[in-house]
Amino acid sequence: MDVAADLAALAAILDGQRKYDESEPLYHRALTIFEEAYGPEHYEMAINLNNLAALKHAKRNFAEALPLYQRALAIKEKLLGPEHPDVATTLNNLAVVLSAMGRCEEAAELYSRALGIYEKTFEPTHPKVAGCRRNFERYRRSSSNRG
Repeated sequence: MDVAADLAALAAILDGQRKYDESEPLYHRALTIFEEAYGPEHYEMAINLNNLAALKHAKRNFAEALPLYQRALAIKEKLLGPEHPDVATTLNNLAVVLSAMGRCEEAAELYSRALGIYEKTFEPTHPKVAGCRRNFERYRRSSSNRG
């Protein structure tokens, strides 16, 4: 598992440098190793699926990011429960993608859910609360401009 963890860590470093074409195969390789070792519903799978989805999102490939975020969310909800702050992180990420895809009602529901979890867990000034609130407000402004 050390190899898979190292692959995932290197992929994240490359993501930070926007070297997505180099990081993507590393995520896929890490996911294969983690799935063989731990099974398809292990927390390591959720983390790496979320990171791979973020890479697809950064490349504006929303159609590929969506099912990756959805799978990561399902694993996190099963393992951590629906009110865990790590679940909220994936809800927020998924909402951003849905918003970009024009799926406004779904995005609004997920933003609201994520913000509710964050507000129960953290102080109002916590960066996760502020970031989710900013995303939700940005979404609201853009959706009101559309309609």
